[in-house]
Amino acid sequence: MILTSVAVISRVLSNPLGNVFQKQLTNRYNHPLLINFLTFLLLSVFCIIPAIQVRWLELPFEFWKYCILAGIVGATGNGFLVKALQCGDLSVLGPINSYKSVVGIIVGTFLLGEIPNLWGIAGMSLIVYGSYYVLDTMDEHFSLALLKRKEIQYRIWAMVLTAIEAVFIKKIILYSSTTISFIVWCWFGAIFSFALLFAFKVHLVKELKRIKIRDLSSYFYLVLCIGTMQYTTNYVFDHMEVGYALALFQLSTIVSIFLGYRIFKEENITKKLIGSVIMVAGSVMIILLK
Repeated sequence: MILTSVAVISRVLSNPLGNVFQKQLTNRYNHPLLINFLTFLLLSVFCIIPAIQVRWLELPFEFWKYCILAGIVGATGNGFLVKALQCGDLSVLGPINSYKSVVGIIVGTFLLGEIPNLWGIAGMSLIVYGSYYVLDTMDEHFSLALLKRKEIQYRIWAMVLTAIEAVFIKKIILYSSTTISFIVWCWFGAIFSFALLFAFKVHLVKELKRIKIRDLSSYFYLVLCIGTMQYTTNYVFDHMEVGYALALFQLSTIVSIFLGYRIFKEENITKKLIGSVIMVAGSVMIILLK
């Protein structure tokens, strides 16, 4: 229980910190899809040594099937996330991610048989209600017009895809282990994020030349944060139901708002905090009263 708690705290802190470095790099004109690919690539390099110890040929066909599915939705989802951070506020996009627990519970119900109780449904309702306060700080307020904003569209796609990815990762863990699932997450993520570069006709050499010396430290910390985030995520998935884990992870929304205010000078923080506290209350209700 102690290790799970430590993993949750590490995940809650590392995720918004990683978003900060992603936003910093896009603000310095690094291409979002390049950032996505290099993150997976560098993590893949670090995985080579532990991968030597794995008996890959003994893993079942279902394991590889879910690896491919997780790689596709994960790489695409992370690509949308970086693109959203390029043109949106961290203090808005972070709280929107609270819907991820709702998507995770719905998908987990069908693929994993993890059915929420009445408290889980009540918690999801609070998450939706709290998002009203956060999204109401935007020019379009809480309305369908918000869906016309590119950063909101990108963030919703990222949220849905990574929530589905979470369920696939849980499947991978059930067929292997936390470490093996992390290794294949990095490798398949690198493969499919590389494919995205070609799909969107990104000139790789040209974009690599845009990287400045000052960007290297940001890439280092980004890889450290994303690696920590994903490994601790996998560990928590191994010890907790996916929907409830995703709900608990939403504590990071408050961290996102604070970082958006302190680092990027984003506004309307009070109302965003009120909404986030309501959303976090919904998340806590889901996990504590399950």
